[in-house]
Amino acid sequence: MKKITVLIAALFALAAPMASFAMDHASMDMGHGSHQGDVAHEEVVDGVKATFKVMSMKEHLKAMKMEMPKGMKETHHIAVEFKDVKSGKALTEGEVKVKVQNPDKTDQTKDLMGMQGHFGADFDLSKKGKYGVMCKFQLKDGKVRNAKFWYTVK
Repeated sequence: MKKITVLIAALFALAAPMASFAMDHASMDMGHGSHQGDVAHEEVVDGVKATFKVMSMKEHLKAMKMEMPKGMKETHHIAVEFKDVKSGKALTEGEVKVKVQNPDKTDQTKDLMGMQGHFGADFDLSKKGKYGVMCKFQLKDGKVRNAKFWYTVK
């Protein structure tokens, strides 16, 4: 019984720093601006240009002048920006879901949060190898679109 109590207390202690990431990032200036990180993939789907960037959490948090919370298992931030191909206008409203297939064939699925001109979420890409990144998104126009690519961690 004592072990369970200690385990629950430890989980709450680890969850507290993570709760700060659950807040609404859309209205906050967190230094995202033109998002740092290398372009991992870019494609046009039904008139929408999707640009994916993958960066280490250390790089991502440093740009926001934050430190890596202890116990954080996510190692990378995946960001995607959408632009209308004709107008070049940023498309910032909608729902975005990403599924990452790990090298060991397990997977992680997350809803990406709107963050100042892009959508993003944090993933655990700690194992070396090839990751499959599959994105399903529905922007303001109501069309459901998909994009996918491979990302290699060396």
